[in-house]
Amino acid sequence: MADSSSDETCPEREWETPPDSFVEQANVAAADRDAFEERGWPGCWSVAADLLDWDRPFDAVLDDEGATRWFPGGRLNASYNCVDRHVEAGRGDETAITWEGKLGETRAYSYRELAGEVNAFAAALRELGVGEGDVVTLYLPMIPELPVAMLACARIGAPHSVVFAGFSADALATRLSGADSEYLVTCDGYYRRGTAIDLKRRADNACVSADHDVEQVVVNRLEDDRPVGDHHAYADLVAEHEGATVDPVSRGADDLLFYIYTSGTTGEPTLVRHTTGGYLTHVAWTSHAVLDLGPDDTHWCSADVGWITGHSYAVYGPLALGATTVLYEGTPDHPETDRLWEIIERNGVDVFYTAPTSIRAFMKWGEEHPEGHDLSSLRLLGSVGEPIDETAWHWYRDHVGDGDCPVVDTWWQTETGGIVLSTLPGVDRMRPGAVGKSLPGVETAVVDELGERVAAGEAGQLVVTRPWPGMARSLCEGAGWGARRTRTADGEWHYETGDNAVRDDDGYLHLLGRADDVVKVSDRRLSTTEIESAIVGVEGVAEAAVVVGADETAVQTSEIHAFVSPESNVAGDQTLRERVRDAVQEAIGPIAVPDVVTFAPSLPKTRSGKVVRRYLAAIASGEDLGDTSALRNPDVVGELESLVDR
Repeated sequence: MADSSSDETCPEREWETPPDSFVEQANVAAADRDAFEERGWPGCWSVAADLLDWDRPFDAVLDDEGATRWFPGGRLNASYNCVDRHVEAGRGDETAITWEGKLGETRAYSYRELAGEVNAFAAALRELGVGEGDVVTLYLPMIPELPVAMLACARIGAPHSVVFAGFSADALATRLSGADSEYLVTCDGYYRRGTAIDLKRRADNACVSADHDVEQVVVNRLEDDRPVGDHHAYADLVAEHEGATVDPVSRGADDLLFYIYTSGTTGEPTLVRHTTGGYLTHVAWTSHAVLDLGPDDTHWCSADVGWITGHSYAVYGPLALGATTVLYEGTPDHPETDRLWEIIERNGVDVFYTAPTSIRAFMKWGEEHPEGHDLSSLRLLGSVGEPIDETAWHWYRDHVGDGDCPVVDTWWQTETGGIVLSTLPGVDRMRPGAVGKSLPGVETAVVDELGERVAAGEAGQLVVTRPWPGMARSLCEGAGWGARRTRTADGEWHYETGDNAVRDDDGYLHLLGRADDVVKVSDRRLSTTEIESAIVGVEGVAEAAVVVGADETAVQTSEIHAFVSPESNVAGDQTLRERVRDAVQEAIGPIAVPDVVTFAPSLPKTRSGKVVRRYLAAIASGEDLGDTSALRNPDVVGELESLVDR
């Protein structure tokens, strides 16, 4: 079992250990990690590649002369690895996808049934003219046709570009043009809190605005029998090609698997491209080693597939390992606030992977909701999206994991493709509030503005100091490292993540949020994460977000504005406001104390659960909010505007 001894730099009360029963069954034990690392870098990643089936073995693990190429010479197909090989292994009747619809509908696909629909749609796409290398855009909500379309594209060697269904027509048009995509798979609409949303109209408007012709395939989700006009009906195409067999196209390891844009809700969207061999190796291994997934597991990653988290850990990672993946179309609090726990209980979910903002919402709604359901199937909990504070960590483990489940706090980005920082649940101790160390095969450092490594306990920028398989194509191209790289004083290349962190004396990293998630007061830069952590540590506070707002009195150039969401049945009154300010002063100092504290019913979030601070900053400063259509809860911004006392 992982060492649970204490030392001077880390008191015993700060460590948590997994139960012996988990350690005994974990995919990766201490000996496995040691064997992985003993192969040295980059050779250790060949162990991860062994989780996949290759059409042609790779010539080397890494070629870093000029452009960085992972597994050069190797050939494989992602669709085959996620579907066919499990059927061939005799697991065709095992469940691949379980879908929970917004209106209470359920659908399940066995691996054999998934293979049938993927083959049928792949044949249909080919008949429409989609060839190897053509980009197909998928503008769909969380319905099974989305992963089916992704895998069908991968089968014929056509990169896919998934666009979040909450984005506007203009956002879709930008992405269609940016990826030079001439094919769009969309649907007539979807449901938001029981209300039907017309997605087809948005798609039509986007196609008119795109700079080239776009052919559409339309899924009938609303079942309103609306004619699709000149477009193709998904159901008709699948029915026409039922029983078809499409041989998976063998793709080079560095051929593109998909395009994905970083979220447009925080600024100008950026196109990120991921390759087949390196990406699939990375997400398969991290699903195996960090999420501890195997063929007998039911896994639920609550992120929308429109984001990279959904790509990696709702589709490609679990399906590559032959697990069952749960997809949910709705929101956590509709029709009731115990909806998620009902789904976990009904499906016997083993591993649950969600965002800290969601966990803080669960805290606000009350512990009685998870405790009202049988969650005994859970054996591992995961956190993803932003730093999780100690209060939320303990609540998650105590009230969802019954005080027994290990919690893996993971850090990664769209650009990294998969998890790069985390504890290994069967090996490492857990330290609430710390993400853990770099995974085996990954090396990181915390550096100052000159690129020099800082001492333990000092804040700096988190950088990755050598390649990893899931890295985006843009980080592979050109000499050495490609985009966002800096040469340090000793000539070392590194990838600048844009996140700040502190490494403690035990080597565990504490994430401080984005380098630009800071408030600047009196020429001092303060981490919003540090202030927010102090606030959510106050009893009765569920979540908080801190931004800079304009100071109309002109006494100073900016003011710290905290949006604080109390737990259910806790009053947002002056007493709580003073407790919030006192907590920040005690934890950081008077300079970080919020000038304005606004109590919020909830915070504006993306569908994946991330708080969108730019809307809060606009509200605090009285500025125009712009397009809020991509938010999970767009109505909340208007409510917050009326609550702010400027």
